[in-house]
Amino acid sequence: MQPLSGLFQPKDYPALLVGLSEPDDAAVYQLDDQQAVISTVDFFPPVVDEPYAFGAIAAANALSDIYAMGGRPIMAINLAAFPENLPVTILSEILRGGAEKVKEAGAVIAGGHTVKDQEPKYGLAVTGLVHPQRIVTKGGAKPGDQLILTKQLGTGVITTALKRGLADENDVKLAIESMSRLNKNASAFALQYHCHAMTDITGYSLMGHSHEMAHLGNVDFHIDASSLNWLSGAFAYAEQDIFPGGMHRNKDYFQKWISFDAGISQALQHLLFDPQTSGGLLMAVAPETAEALYTSLKSAGEPVAIIGRVETGSGFIHIHK
Repeated sequence: MQPLSGLFQPKDYPALLVGLSEPDDAAVYQLDDQQAVISTVDFFPPVVDEPYAFGAIAAANALSDIYAMGGRPIMAINLAAFPENLPVTILSEILRGGAEKVKEAGAVIAGGHTVKDQEPKYGLAVTGLVHPQRIVTKGGAKPGDQLILTKQLGTGVITTALKRGLADENDVKLAIESMSRLNKNASAFALQYHCHAMTDITGYSLMGHSHEMAHLGNVDFHIDASSLNWLSGAFAYAEQDIFPGGMHRNKDYFQKWISFDAGISQALQHLLFDPQTSGGLLMAVAPETAEALYTSLKSAGEPVAIIGRVETGSGFIHIHK
């Protein structure tokens, strides 16, 4: 069977600046010398119980791909699946949560489509704009760059604990706040300080998305485990082995590119493969501007940490104690 990338060769579509040939957070199609369109889509089942919060989280997650490319969202289309046996007011609250988050982003909901399904699902197809010369891709990290991560980690174990009835109410509240937070300001600061490469941390975990960046940049990442920021409760749930199935899938696939220093606990190793929902931005930034970017993000109230460095290599991630 011919892969999709074989049907759409870059040489045949020169205006497609980012597509299937080197997969990234979104597709980018150039319109003229000044503008390119960014297009992305994402949707999933509920990760929290409250319909409004679920809608806001799903929208923030979908919008994040636009920010990860250095773009500005302008329009979104709702995608929803909903069971016939649930009150339609639940769907209304999901859509309201998404709409208010899209409005916060400065974009507009312009339509949508809903189908019947046994399980609710919601997300967005998002359109954005970016200057063709200012696209930020996953593959631009350079040896010597510093690695900066916004938002705290741990949403996968916390939402799994919630599903099992084991989560602390305050832990869930803080996780919802994090997942609902737009990456809008973080992306703007990344552009201001000429970030070399960027991606958002979602279902493939910090390890999976780090490998994608390192592989596409032909470099290695060295990450200091002690510098990572974790949401309240994440370690406690990890130590109880409360992980979603996606953690094991991520570990099985990506662990061949990951090395851990001796003494790093199994709970921490598993947390690094924990799939995230609407996570932060991972940025590779020149060392001479990294501290200024970090300070600007911190001053703007963004949860942020300098978590490591980039060295010559071939796509491997080294986790240091």
